[in-house]
Amino acid sequence: MKLSIVIPVYNERETLEPLLRQVMAAPCPVTEREVVLVDDASTDGSWDKLVELSAAHPEWVVRRHPVNRGKGAALHTGFAAASGDIVLIQDADLEYDPHDYPALLQPILDNRADVVFGSRFIGGGPHRVVYFWHSLGNRLLTLLSNMFTDVNLTDMEVCYKVFRRELLQHIKLREERFGFEPEFTAKVAKSRRWRIFEVPVAYYGRTYDEGKKIGWRDGCRALWCIIRYRLSD
Repeated sequence: MKLSIVIPVYNERETLEPLLRQVMAAPCPVTEREVVLVDDASTDGSWDKLVELSAAHPEWVVRRHPVNRGKGAALHTGFAAASGDIVLIQDADLEYDPHDYPALLQPILDNRADVVFGSRFIGGGPHRVVYFWHSLGNRLLTLLSNMFTDVNLTDMEVCYKVFRRELLQHIKLREERFGFEPEFTAKVAKSRRWRIFEVPVAYYGRTYDEGKKIGWRDGCRALWCIIRYRLSD
């Protein structure tokens, strides 16, 4: 069994090295793992840092977009390069803790789940207190997503999504930016063939001054995607 950890990177020079140290040191119940990093045309030197760090790890799979296309596009590139039996999405910004890998992977390894969502809202590890309206927006989008998909997730927008790679052969993902989250959720739920689980994860949220990127326009896009992918493929 092999795990592919797919990490989209955009202007995360300061967090890249500590994040990758955490990823490499994280406990993992899977015997083999690969790290797939996709730089989405960063402008802050992230690519140079990535080249420097990957020189000591020739086993890493590293890709770069010549122009910025968005998180979803970076994930599409990463998924195409991944060779593992299981795919795990990891952000590069230190908001999520790789020590949660065992909990995220276990339902799949136990053959109870095909897809596992993390959740920042059902307990688990530490949870940094940040923006009320951002949290409320996440909960509202999750509620609307659940209403359209008839599932009972608590955190549709969470970064941590883990799934059997074979799933990608059955759904076509189109969204190139943050619309990836509701699109992925809608298409996985709509098929009814994939067993979905949810586990609590820690969350070390950032402020906008610290580099947080998602904003209200992304929320509007997510709402549009919830409706669109309920009605079409």
